Amino acid sequence: MIARDTPIARLLIADADRILAESVADMLARRGFDVETVHTFADALDVLGEEATDVVIADERLPGGSVVGLMRIAGKRWPHSAFIVTTGKPTVEHAITSIKIGAHDYLAKPVRDEDLARSLDRLIAQQALHRTSNTPEHFSEPNCGLPGVVGNDYRMIRVFDLVESVATTNVTVLLAGSSGTGKSLIARALHNRSDRRDKPFVEVSCGALTETLLESELFGHIRGAYTGATANKAGKFAVADTGTIFLDEISSASPGLQVKLLRVLQSQQFEPVGSNKTQSVDARVILATNLDLETEMNAGRFREDLYYRINVVTIDLPALADRTGDIPTLAEHFLKRSATTHRRHVSSISEDAMERLVAHAWPGNIRELENTIDRAVILCKGHQITVSDIPDKVRFPKTPRIASGNYRPMPLKDALAEPERRILEQALHANGWNRQTTADQLDINRTTLYKKMKRHGLDQGPIGHPTQN
Repeated sequence: MIARDTPIARLLIADADRILAESVADMLARRGFDVETVHTFADALDVLGEEATDVVIADERLPGGSVVGLMRIAGKRWPHSAFIVTTGKPTVEHAITSIKIGAHDYLAKPVRDEDLARSLDRLIAQQALHRTSNTPEHFSEPNCGLPGVVGNDYRMIRVFDLVESVATTNVTVLLAGSSGTGKSLIARALHNRSDRRDKPFVEVSCGALTETLLESELFGHIRGAYTGATANKAGKFAVADTGTIFLDEISSASPGLQVKLLRVLQSQQFEPVGSNKTQSVDARVILATNLDLETEMNAGRFREDLYYRINVVTIDLPALADRTGDIPTLAEHFLKRSATTHRRHVSSISEDAMERLVAHAWPGNIRELENTIDRAVILCKGHQITVSDIPDKVRFPKTPRIASGNYRPMPLKDALAEPERRILEQALHANGWNRQTTADQLDINRTTLYKKMKRHGLDQGPIGHPTQN
């Protein structure tokens, strides 16, 4: 659902496909936007020449000109207009080019309603950030919601928004996401934007210590508590008093330790190992996990009461593979930092190398990308990182082995036609030939559904049962 408390008021759809353009316009108009459609480059220029347009949704190849030309001309007159580029033949090269010259998103056609909605959500959030960017409390880095955290993807914009909302409270925050997605940076950002910013920020990796050592690390111990405890030691909770403690990999905590953590969260009290003296602490607690804690709870590996105690505000950090539009920005960010750190005169990344970076799956997420760029900067012989400077696993991605089976040579389009027709007919029949319901179930745009129905001769419906809108 597109939010309507938004600075975006006027949208222009520029697409030669009249049916598609009108379908998208109807969807956006129902959500309250002021939408106009044009079908040629010249008509788009005429509209943009008359008055400011907040968002232009334009096909990559317009009759009479390209969207690149349109963006450059419109940018001079209306620098705040945002472009969403659509294309029937998406390529990594064109996506990178579009983003580099200022497009906010690059969507493959047929564009699904929910994809366009998410893209507009992202623009709305960015507009909201820009409106307050002149206040001293707000974000200070371009293309960055938080210092040190780079991202323009709508998912990251939502992360920034959540951080902004909860940072000044004392609520417990759970950061969820796979390893390498930047949970530590977000935890520190929450601390730095809180009223505790001048107090200690203490980070503990729960997965790096045994149960006994972790308990001592968190709560401290007294002399003689166990073999080797030759002196009293303050725990991390005590050190974090009046500040923030960040518990990473909380899913690795043992059942016994989980009980003690629950008590600290509920009462802000604990006893050091080997002591009967209760200590009180005032620490804001932020936790992180790379596992699904609900799954761990259902499997009996994580306490139910602790799960519901820490699951107050959860911030989900997306995997890098889910925000590929941020890869060029992140790569450039890491390049500048690494070049400064290693004193190398490397200033750019070649287009071919960037294509490989964008196409890579990045199982190690942002950390893997950062290490890849760091390595490339060190090995680079010139001023630009090229394909030869990046690791083989990025340069030459593995392709899955395809089973031979009973293969009969034919065009792929023909091979897929009959299965697609059967699926469409079954779905339409199950929904009384209602197009909208069928499109929703198949997770495709209604216009796309109609085109496929027409291609397979299903547009008139069964005899005596016409299709419904």
